[in-house]
Amino acid sequence: MQSSNHRLRDMEQHHPLLSAGSDVETGSLATGVMVGPHTGHTGGNRTMWFIQDSCGMVCAGITWFLVLYAEFVVNFVMLLPSKNFWYSLLNGATFNSLAVLALASHMRTMLTDPGAVPKGNATKEYMESLQLKPGEVIYKCPKCCSIKPERAHHCSICKRCIRKMDHHCPWVNNCVGEKNQRFFVLFTMYIALISAHALGLSGMHFFTCIKVQWNECSDFSPGVSVLLLIFLCLEAILFLTFTAVMFGTQLHSICNDETEIERLKNEKPTWERRMRWDGMRAVFGGSPSLLWCNPFTGLRLRRLLLLTQGRRGGSEFSV
Repeated sequence: MQSSNHRLRDMEQHHPLLSAGSDVETGSLATGVMVGPHTGHTGGNRTMWFIQDSCGMVCAGITWFLVLYAEFVVNFVMLLPSKNFWYSLLNGATFNSLAVLALASHMRTMLTDPGAVPKGNATKEYMESLQLKPGEVIYKCPKCCSIKPERAHHCSICKRCIRKMDHHCPWVNNCVGEKNQRFFVLFTMYIALISAHALGLSGMHFFTCIKVQWNECSDFSPGVSVLLLIFLCLEAILFLTFTAVMFGTQLHSICNDETEIERLKNEKPTWERRMRWDGMRAVFGGSPSLLWCNPFTGLRLRRLLLLTQGRRGGSEFSV
């Protein structure tokens, strides 16, 4: 498609002509995608986002199951049978609080629009509204028929172009991008913390039970208690290793203002890089504070309930 004032190329790449906030919602969506009422990305999202990918939903369910399993073992195998009240109270409050924060971060990552570019906005009317100079080139994604902003990449699972897409994570059943990277970082941090805490509690429990009879330190039989603790330790080691590495990788990417895709493709930056604390402030918002660690920031439960009542099914719906 070519007009007198600009050219449009169907290429799987981006161009600095379009900034992250230059796209608009046209209402033209691909077949099979149903969304609730919204005012567009520039006016604020009013719909709920959810990717109906079988693999992703299974992985997200496994994540919740494993966290709840850890909660069960820590609370009912180790802490509640303990004769030390303050030991049980303090460790129980700490572990359960971190687990709630981890699951809340997981939900926010999964149900937050990662920065999807509106589908079907590569229309003649929209291109004319950009008022490009003669000879300037913009790029269109042939897969979702959208004009790609700078640093956007197409996700074959979400079937959308995602701004500052870092990667698609099946464990959260969503892409990690411009709008939900903060929650993903919090998710990896809290999972790493509860995994380390569970390992510490398991070690203390084994050490205590060796000194006394196993029947005195657990309401379960010795064989069942040992199996539950061994599985918990294996789970904690795997989760701690994976999430700690991912947490460090994400912080490194944020501080260098470089996504994982850009790093793997060795893309030369065409944007003005934010370095270190500027990048952190851009992702987490505002000056450093304890609010950076709060996954509930910006959550409006009443509006969320109203939106879920009016949602419709499809391969994806609001967030």
